[in-house]
Amino acid sequence: MGAATVFSQFLDSGLGCASYLVGDEDTGEATIVDPAYAIEQYVEEAERRGLRITRVVETHNHADHVSGHGRLALEHGARVAIHPLAEPEYTFDPLADGETIHVGAVPIRVVHTPGHRPEHCALVVDEELVLTGDSLFVGDAARPDLAVGAAEGAEGLFESLRRLEQLPDGVAVYPGHVAGSLCGASLSPDPSSTIGAERRSNRALLIPDLEDFVADALSKSSPRPPNMDRIVALNRGPFLAAPEPLARLDDVSGAVLDVRDAGDFAAGHLPGALNVPVSGRSFATRAGFVVGDEPLVLHAGSERQAEAAARGLRAVGVLELAGYVVDPPGATERIEPIDLDELDELLAGGAVEVLDVREQDERDDGYIAGSRHIPYRLLPALSDGLGDRPVVTICTSGSRAGIAASVLAARGIEARPVLEGGVPDWTKRGGRTIEFRRCGS
Repeated sequence: MGAATVFSQFLDSGLGCASYLVGDEDTGEATIVDPAYAIEQYVEEAERRGLRITRVVETHNHADHVSGHGRLALEHGARVAIHPLAEPEYTFDPLADGETIHVGAVPIRVVHTPGHRPEHCALVVDEELVLTGDSLFVGDAARPDLAVGAAEGAEGLFESLRRLEQLPDGVAVYPGHVAGSLCGASLSPDPSSTIGAERRSNRALLIPDLEDFVADALSKSSPRPPNMDRIVALNRGPFLAAPEPLARLDDVSGAVLDVRDAGDFAAGHLPGALNVPVSGRSFATRAGFVVGDEPLVLHAGSERQAEAAARGLRAVGVLELAGYVVDPPGATERIEPIDLDELDELLAGGAVEVLDVREQDERDDGYIAGSRHIPYRLLPALSDGLGDRPVVTICTSGSRAGIAASVLAARGIEARPVLEGGVPDWTKRGGRTIEFRRCGS
C-alpha cells in the first residue's frame, strides 16, 4: 500500500469480532469498517494518527454485535455506506459491486459477496488486502443460515468464495471474525492470512463442487447468536446514540447479573442473581443467552469491573442497565461447589443428578453415564423437570457449569457446580463415561 496509507485492526476476543481503520495520512481522512458499539478505540487511534473519521463502511448488517456506525455518525459526522439489500432505515451511501470508493487517495474496491447475508460485501483495499467481513475467514467460511435458508445462503456463499479466491495469492486476508465468534464454525484464532494460503488450506475453498459445499454447510449445527433478531433490528434501524453513564446504586430492585468470579458468587450473592463472570471467556455471548428482557442491576467487585461488563452487554444488545452495586447488603445466598472426588461418592449412592451443560458436539465425544444433557444456554427455557434430587452441573472446565448452577438456583433448584475440571478430567481419572458412536465410525 502507499506510504501514506494507515491500516489498523481491532480485535474483540470475547466476541471474536474484528473491525478496521483505513486512513490516508496526507489528507487526514479515515474510514472505519464494521465498527463495534464502543467507538472510543477508533477515535483514540484516529487522534493518535492525526486523522478524522469521515466514513463508516459496513460489510453487512451484523447479527452478533451492535454496530457503532450510529455513534460515529451522530458524534463525528461520519457518513455510513452499506449495500442497499441491507434495507437500512437510516440515511446511507449505497455500495455497488465493482465500484471504488476512496479514503483520501486510498482506493477501496467493493465486491458484492452474498451468502452470509444478501447484502454482504468484501472490500479490496489498494489491491493489496481484502477485508472479507463474514464471507471468507481464516481456515473456514461464514455460516449461511442467519438471514436466509441455509441451502440458499450456502449457494450464494459458494459463488462469493470463488470470486474472492481469484484475487492474487499475495493479497492479505483480514476477516470480520476470528475464533470465538458464532458466525462461523472452524475459525482460526489467526487475525489474518493471504489468498494463497487460504486457497491451499481453507476447508471451504477445498470443496470444489457446489452440491458438496451445500451439503457440508447443512451438516453443521451451531448456536445462533443471542438476541440476534434484536441486534439486527438495532443495526438496521435509526442511529443508536451513546449509552447513558452506568450509575452506582445504593440498593437493588429487579433482576441481578453478578459479574464477579464464580468463587465469589458461590461464597455469597444476592437472592435470584445469575452469575456470568466478566473475567471469563465469551462473557457477553454467554450473558446474552441467559439474561431476560428486564433492566439489569450488575453486582460487581468494583466500578471498573461493572464498566467492563456493561460494555460487553451493550455489545450484544443488552442495553437496559439500571446500574451497578458493589458489596450490597443481603448478598448471603450461597452455592456449594463440588469436586470430582465428592461427585464420585454421591453418584455411587444415587444422591444427585448430573447435568451436562456442554454443547452436543462436545457431549458426542463422551459423557458421564446416566447424566442428563441440557446446554447451559437453554436452561432458562428447559429447566422444568429438574430438582427432584440435587443437581450437579458440569462442563469442560467449570465456567459454564457455574453459570448453569446460578440459573438453576435462581429458580429454586438445589444446584452444585463442578468449578474445577469437567467431563474430560472425569474420564482421565477413570470415571465411567459413554462415547457416542457416529454413523460410519
